[in-house]
Amino acid sequence: MTTTLYIPMDTAAVAAGVEHLIPAIQAKAAQYQQPIHIVRNGTRGMLWLEPLIEVQTPQGRVAYGPVQCADLDSLFEAGWLQGADHPLCHGLTENIPYLKNQERLTFARVGITQPLCLDDYQAHGGWEGLQQALRYRPQQIVDIVTESGLRGRGGAAFPTGIKWNTVLHAQAEQKYIVCNADEGDSGTFSDRILMEGDPYTLIEGMIIAGLAVNATRGYIYVRSEYPIAIRVLEEAVQRAYTAGYLGKAILGSDKNFDLEVRKGAGAYICGEETSLLESLEGKRGEIRFKPPLPALEGFMGQPTVVNNVISLGSVPIILAKGAEFYKNFGMGRSRGTLAFQLTGNLKYGGLVEKAFGVTLNELLYDFGGGSASGRPLRAVQVGGPLGAYLPQKDWDTPIDYEAYSAMTAMVGHGGIVAFDDTVDMGHMAQYAMEFCAIESCGKCTPCRIGSTRGVETIAKIRRQEQPEQNVQLLHDLCDTMLAGSLCALGGMAPYPVLSALEHFAEDFGLQPATTATH
Repeated sequence: MTTTLYIPMDTAAVAAGVEHLIPAIQAKAAQYQQPIHIVRNGTRGMLWLEPLIEVQTPQGRVAYGPVQCADLDSLFEAGWLQGADHPLCHGLTENIPYLKNQERLTFARVGITQPLCLDDYQAHGGWEGLQQALRYRPQQIVDIVTESGLRGRGGAAFPTGIKWNTVLHAQAEQKYIVCNADEGDSGTFSDRILMEGDPYTLIEGMIIAGLAVNATRGYIYVRSEYPIAIRVLEEAVQRAYTAGYLGKAILGSDKNFDLEVRKGAGAYICGEETSLLESLEGKRGEIRFKPPLPALEGFMGQPTVVNNVISLGSVPIILAKGAEFYKNFGMGRSRGTLAFQLTGNLKYGGLVEKAFGVTLNELLYDFGGGSASGRPLRAVQVGGPLGAYLPQKDWDTPIDYEAYSAMTAMVGHGGIVAFDDTVDMGHMAQYAMEFCAIESCGKCTPCRIGSTRGVETIAKIRRQEQPEQNVQLLHDLCDTMLAGSLCALGGMAPYPVLSALEHFAEDFGLQPATTATH
């Protein structure tokens, strides 16, 4: 009897050595005369267990990990191909608390299906949203997405339905859908996991977006650092064309939609939508003045929807199950789920899809297991390199766009980086401002000059050179960057700096009163 093994092919598993492990498993299975069939799937998101191998048994898939070549003898001797117990055995995958306690909507298929298998995708609910969308008028699709409460998952949290409605009513012969897959924030990998593990979800979401606004062409702009995602997406696009989901007369309808994958060159600034559009047009990645908005004058000067991977990947389930279903997850004006990415000094790093309203404490301890070092956690940066550093007193605040905005923090793309009590927050503040100085496109003075002067000023404070005067100067500089920068890079770089000053003044050699806003 042949046993099926599910082995991830995503970047995390490859980085953990899975490609060297597979030939060793095949050789060992032959040695033990136990026939196996290997299926390459996406990661389950439990990255501390990679390479995670699932064995198909009559009871379901049984998980083993992290598996190394040195473990194979003991695994085969224990009878792992029959789902037997072993120190690396975690039981039925679906019963692992880390997975069981999530609300997986956008990532429902990731790790379960074969990423490029169209039949597998359809068997697990794929294309149901598209089938529904083909029955609706464009305005009906827009209204459903608006009613669902879906907001941009890339950082700005702009209501997706409002953006789509603007593009729908813009007058133009050609409109575009652009997917921002230039995932550059520190501690983020949800876009990559979705593209590598369930690419048709993104493709389906983009087709539905095209139907909603009468756009007939789309582009997925992927960062060059994601070679596996690019390869999977390109193959998925070709298969979708062959099966009639892309191209002319989609599924026999009168609708057309063409899709192309484009590779970015690795500039952080190209994660900003107008810089991305400049790059997509073959120009230098540089911020555009707004207005006009991309929804009115975007790619090639035409009305363009620019959404990120998770935003577009959330659309199929909204169309398939209805706005009310999606809206029932979350809280306040933050509806649905977000894929939180746990990184930094945590025992169990990985992807956690939860409805809005979960707290940092729950994510850090119930899922993340506390610090990997065993020391107390001290600070958490939420929302990428432009996100605020949050102290422990804020970790019970429900994660919600408005609640975080009230704390001068941001949810962003859901990246969470944890630090234990050995961190030097003065260093982290300087690093955050330095990141802005390096990645600035240089177009606007507040960001280009302000970030450079900011690095110098923070260094002076840390060296105790006229600390009170330099703290005042840093606040004035940050005010200028917040108010005068053309985009969020300069406009939000002060968040981590000011939060570090406010909550961790001692790391700058200051008394808390010294750091208060003047």
